[in-house]
Amino acid sequence: MWHPPDGIEPGQPYPLGATVDDEGTNFAIFSAHAERIELCLFDPNGRREIARYELPECTDEIWHGWLPTVGAGQLYGYRAHGPYRPDEGHRFNPHKLLLDPYAKKLAGQVKWTDALFGYRLHSPRADLSFDRRDSAAAMPKGVVVADVFRWGAERAPTTPLQRSVIYEAHVRGLTIRNERIRADERGSFAALADPATIDHLVRLGVTAIELLPVHAFLQDRRLVEQQLRNYWGYNTLAFFAPEPQYLATGELNEMRLAVKRLHAAGIQVILDVVYNHTCEESELGPTLSLRGIDNASYYRLRADNPRHCINDTGCGNTVNTAHPRVIQLILDSLRYWVQEFHVDGFRFDLGVTLGREANGFDPNGGFFDALRQDPTLARVHLISEPWDIGPGGYQLGNHPPGIAEWNGRYRDDVRRFWKGDAGQRGALAARVHGSADLFDHQHRRPWASVNFITAHDGFTMADLVSYNAKHNDANQEGNRDGADDNHSFNWGAEGPADDPGIVATRAKVHRSMLMTLLCSHGTPMILGGDEFGRTQIGNNNAYCQDSDISWLDWSVADSADGRALAAFSARLIALRAKHASLRANYFMNGLSDLGGGLNDIGWFDEKGTRMTEDAWKFTEGRLLACRRLCACDDGGLEATLLLFNGASQSHDFALPTPAIDWTLALDSARPDHPELRLDAPSLNVAAHSCMLLVGRPALELA
Repeated sequence: MWHPPDGIEPGQPYPLGATVDDEGTNFAIFSAHAERIELCLFDPNGRREIARYELPECTDEIWHGWLPTVGAGQLYGYRAHGPYRPDEGHRFNPHKLLLDPYAKKLAGQVKWTDALFGYRLHSPRADLSFDRRDSAAAMPKGVVVADVFRWGAERAPTTPLQRSVIYEAHVRGLTIRNERIRADERGSFAALADPATIDHLVRLGVTAIELLPVHAFLQDRRLVEQQLRNYWGYNTLAFFAPEPQYLATGELNEMRLAVKRLHAAGIQVILDVVYNHTCEESELGPTLSLRGIDNASYYRLRADNPRHCINDTGCGNTVNTAHPRVIQLILDSLRYWVQEFHVDGFRFDLGVTLGREANGFDPNGGFFDALRQDPTLARVHLISEPWDIGPGGYQLGNHPPGIAEWNGRYRDDVRRFWKGDAGQRGALAARVHGSADLFDHQHRRPWASVNFITAHDGFTMADLVSYNAKHNDANQEGNRDGADDNHSFNWGAEGPADDPGIVATRAKVHRSMLMTLLCSHGTPMILGGDEFGRTQIGNNNAYCQDSDISWLDWSVADSADGRALAAFSARLIALRAKHASLRANYFMNGLSDLGGGLNDIGWFDEKGTRMTEDAWKFTEGRLLACRRLCACDDGGLEATLLLFNGASQSHDFALPTPAIDWTLALDSARPDHPELRLDAPSLNVAAHSCMLLVGRPALELA
């Protein structure tokens, strides 16, 4: 039987976390304000503490020690001693077992009890009181790991954002109802690696899958008590450990194998990461990790009253990315996922928070500076959600070069146009143009705009054309949660409809929005399931719905309508890949004369006349044509023409001059129509639909 060592040696302050060597394990943890820190070892089931050691050394605010004979598989946690003075921002309580911020694997889960709080939960003194109950029995433990995986000849795809089509999905929701996958693997990384999943992505033609948070996260006490679950995972508990429920085998290599197989299929993996806040909530939240290790360093606290957290995230606390050790924690986490799991990029939840300094958001703040110069991280995809709820929290277009941004303006403007709102032609043109009005500065490229119409947060595309209002009653919040203004339209009936006319119109608008998305300059992102028409039955805030509401229903994908929409989606993605003018790597300005009266981009009305200032101001205009040209590899020109009809009647469009030998490549009103060579000077475009024409002008570039 193994016995814990009698003593602990000084060890090294770097690297942070638990690091295995041939003879033992080094433990290192940052705390600027702790007076001492104890390392606690637990038996294999995590129920009994078998040894406790005071870390013997502190170097540059890093507490460290080395234990001989301790190796991979050992369960551990920390207890931090120091002042409990909330009015000064300090919340040390050694009665609370703390999870190592660098823990790479977790054993067990949080079991809700009042002992998890550093104060007496129902005391009249609130968080100024002190709780002496031991929380270890209710806490997950970190697991010492030794990373070993044979990547072999694996070569990660190097698809740039310019050529990317991102597919946003949830590890569990994507696969849990796919009966082609083994029942004991559904909802896990093993299912993500299954051919049934990968084949679907390959047939669709996407180049990257963006996974909702896979970092270990907390099941919120309120949701547990309501018999709901934190489904999305935006409540991080551990920045280095995968969510245990996503590992069917319980082994980290299951995730690595999924990445390897996706790479073999040419698909990149992007992780949605949450570093802006943690699951410890406000100052009244539990003490699980960072709060007990060094609350005043890890969190942004009010300068006038450090007892209270600054809440720029809406989640109770805000991680202090102005602190160098906190920046180190985040960058170490990011590098770990790139180096050890070979992920290809990150989408930063509430990215504005990460750039907050003492005076607000700063695109040249410490975190962004460190991120952009890091030789490992600067070469992967970096995408920010460019807002939070703090002062000056909407920063779309204001992030530093090298970082792409979720474009919420694209979502709203495209929705409004296809809903039929007045005065949207100019807005649509700006978004199709790659949102140059927002991103054409500092030599940024169109790919900096991550275009989306739907995402996990909000309606699916099928619901966007089926509901005028949200239907979130299943969330048990009285339908008060979720956005009220969705720019959606049900086209005649709320929810499922039997009327053939309503059904046909919805399908047509759905296809038109997909066409707009895939034919716009920028980086398109598709919500998983939109390619075959998934629904959340009107729920636009399914964060707590680990249920049929959120899970992709693969029987819909296998239906005749689902297969037809998926085929249309795949055809559209293939056209984007084929035609460079649909994914230009530079902002077209309409001034570049390519010869023969042709510019790189031109906007026309339905008469084939160039748009004038008065035409752009005409609020009832819902007809628009966009012609784009760019160079091909063979030295010639490629042209595409998009015809948009957002009106409720069909209209004839005169094709702009000079004449080009056009082929009708795709029509959202007639999705099964084959490509057709055109010989007429005009086309009739159905109501609520768009067409894509492609051609080669009889002109060669000099």
